Amino acid sequence: MMLARASTRHSRTFSTATQAVGFIGLGNMGSRMAPNLIKNGHQVVGFDVSSQAVDELVQAGGTAASCPAEVAAQATTIITMLPNPALVKHVFYGEDGIFSTSLPDTMFIDSSTIDPTTCKEVSASAAENGNSVFLDAPVSGGVGGAEAGTLTFMVGAESDEVFARAGDVLSSMGKNIVRCGGVGTGQVAKMCNNLALAISMIGTSEAMLLGKASGMDPKVLADIMNTSTARCWSSDTYNPCPGVMEGVPSSRGYEGGFGVDLMLKDLGLATDASKLVRQPLPMAGLAQQLYALTSAHGNGHKDFGAIFEFLEKQK
Repeated sequence: MMLARASTRHSRTFSTATQAVGFIGLGNMGSRMAPNLIKNGHQVVGFDVSSQAVDELVQAGGTAASCPAEVAAQATTIITMLPNPALVKHVFYGEDGIFSTSLPDTMFIDSSTIDPTTCKEVSASAAENGNSVFLDAPVSGGVGGAEAGTLTFMVGAESDEVFARAGDVLSSMGKNIVRCGGVGTGQVAKMCNNLALAISMIGTSEAMLLGKASGMDPKVLADIMNTSTARCWSSDTYNPCPGVMEGVPSSRGYEGGFGVDLMLKDLGLATDASKLVRQPLPMAGLAQQLYALTSAHGNGHKDFGAIFEFLEKQK
């Protein structure tokens, strides 16, 4: 169902600074992405429900906003990085939302991981609000890539011209900027990527658990896997077995990474999409159930590599 056109404007006013880049959503990813915009010479005005996250942005050289509407009144480029489709809709359409004060010809870049249908709905509303444009630009690379400014952006844009317009901002936060097609196709690419990632993390965890239970040194096993055909991102960059790698969530109790509940949400997007196109995804369904069990045992907030810990406890 298409959402109603968001044409109502609030009577409240905010100061305007149209060269600023707005950033809404300063969580694990956004809090690391926004400072890279500042480092690359952009003025950034940000909002998050966490006042601490906003304070950290200010300390990095950004400006605080009290709500999405205040961000929208000050920027003609606005990036959103939010956990789910419902929050994306709320931030755009809600009271004190973006569309209540957005300026003409604003470029909206949504880096959340959501469904393609929501992207198309928001894109249509953006066009009706001052002939603005919307791009879906989900990311891959994790919190490390966000901090280092080496993210991959999978971009859905209606034209090469719109894609080019976003280039300077996206290249301030990422290394690989790829146009996947029209609006929504960035989310298709991200959905497929995270589907494969979710499954590979389970496979890596099972292999590491089997080796460990059979008496093998996990570090030695990981080295062998990473120079053999089992090599993948889950094994060589983000290994879920504690003690194998430093600086990854498994080395700190699975804190501070990509949450189990977020991965579960992404798998839900994939399985929902599979029903629409009648594409069987048996491994996705099994992975979804395993992450759901992990979450049900109180691990939803932990990094998705905690599937290793969950499976180890099933012995």
